[in-house]
Amino acid sequence: MFKPLVACALAIAAAATVTPAMADLALAKSKNCMACHATDKKLVGPSYQDVATKYSGQKDAVNQLATKITKGGSGVWGPVPMPANTQVNEADAKKLAAWILTLK
Repeated sequence: MFKPLVACALAIAAAATVTPAMADLALAKSKNCMACHATDKKLVGPSYQDVATKYSGQKDAVNQLATKITKGGSGVWGPVPMPANTQVNEADAKKLAAWILTLK
């Protein structure tokens, strides 16, 4: 009787485990990033996969993207500007930028 209970408890714990990627996606959703971006397709802004590809291998890419997240930008991906995201602090912006760069 003990073995099935342990197996069941382990299965529940595994299903409830939140991976870092899931936590970063949740952060992106909580900061409203997903209103304009998706991981795999263009919405208002470019997909995060396209951003990761563009910035792949660039020195200081995390800091560049974090600055764009917090201060906004224009002209890199077309005529639609990205507004400043004042609700995102610097630490969260860097966390989001690092996560985005993993999606290529």
